[in-house]
Amino acid sequence: MATISGRTFGSDNHAGVYPAVLEALAAVNSGDAVGYGEDAISKAAVARLCAEAGARQGYLVFNGTGANVLALSLLVRRPYEAIICAESSHLNVDECGAPERVLGSKLLAISVPDGKLTPALIEARLSGRGDEHRVQPRVIQIAQATELGTCYSLSELRRLRDFGRAHDLLIYLDGARIANAAAYLGCALADIAACADVLSFGGTKSGALGVEAILVMTDGLAESAPYHRKQVMQLASKMRYLAAQIDALLDEDRWLVGARHANARARQLGAALETVPGVEIAQPIQSNGVFTAMSRDLAARLLQDWSVQVWSESPDGRVIVRWMTAFDTTEQDVAELARAVADAASQLPAPGVAGQTRA
Repeated sequence: MATISGRTFGSDNHAGVYPAVLEALAAVNSGDAVGYGEDAISKAAVARLCAEAGARQGYLVFNGTGANVLALSLLVRRPYEAIICAESSHLNVDECGAPERVLGSKLLAISVPDGKLTPALIEARLSGRGDEHRVQPRVIQIAQATELGTCYSLSELRRLRDFGRAHDLLIYLDGARIANAAAYLGCALADIAACADVLSFGGTKSGALGVEAILVMTDGLAESAPYHRKQVMQLASKMRYLAAQIDALLDEDRWLVGARHANARARQLGAALETVPGVEIAQPIQSNGVFTAMSRDLAARLLQDWSVQVWSESPDGRVIVRWMTAFDTTEQDVAELARAVADAASQLPAPGVAGQTRA
């Protein structure tokens, strides 16, 4: 597949790795170190991340699916307990059924136009409580930033936290892109973390090679975590290589600086694309994702050269295309993409005029 300037805009997972992360990996690649997180490097990195988030305990894992399954395993303790989530959530759409298979827990998905749950929407799923014929909701799962690129405000997060406490529901926050949310809100990691019982901290999408962390905020939830981590195959023997990546992201606030940069490039991209005839911005640009509505024909033309994702389709011939920026996306990358979209749009017939191209 052809690309322009080596940039695909398909996902922040497509981006490279911070040079400082690679340097950190090389730095710990000397001599021996005790395995399974018992080495000084791993203990220091976890303690540092916990201090940043105000967390009681932290656990490093390999990937996002493992992080989600491990986190939920700490919150869902009985086989009849269920997890309330957005229908668009990664948990519901992109985990290949991992929570259901590994944990045996049913997902109660709620349709939301902007990716965000509300207390009112959640309350509507609680009517079966006390009915032995129905699963019993136990966990509210949210993502910050959401899969649609939107962010919960701190007041929205606090309302969800208070609602959960009032209804004996625990909150898991999928923080694969928590850096982008913190950058958008202009808040500390601890401000977001305080609204969850357990959350993940995304390292991979923030410029690491491959590391995520589970942070436990609430007393009484961490005791079984080491055993759960082992059972879900997320315990690294050479943990220092995961820890070194976390250290490098925390140094100089790289996790946050990179997210600010990615968010800024997304805003630049959105401003450019909304001037292209036939392209509309479909969601508020609050993180590093730009969701655009366009015709299927235009999307098909763009997919010839760009590894972007067609997020959804509608019967009227329109599709939603997702573009993602990253910590290393440049202004030139964005400008070249915007020109390519405009050029592709200009080659298509004007709406309602067969065989005519735009001037």
